[in-house]
Amino acid sequence: MTEETQAQATGIQLQDLVIAVQAIDMASAKGAYTGGDMEVVGRVRNTIAAFVQANTPQQEEVKQEEETAEE
Repeated sequence: MTEETQAQATGIQLQDLVIAVQAIDMASAKGAYTGGDMEVVGRVRNTIAAFVQANTPQQEEVKQEEETAEE
């Protein structure tokens, strides 16, 4: 099963992960985590953010895909 198929089966999309990163950032800014929690939460946040960045199509790729679809 490919990553895309797995994501579709679970219903998780990149936008869901973007929102998770934003929620972590917001909770951190409001002091919702203790000092000891920050290491673990920060590591997970950075892992999710890196995954989103690596799997988000770049503008040029999106433009090429749109042009191909129009043909």
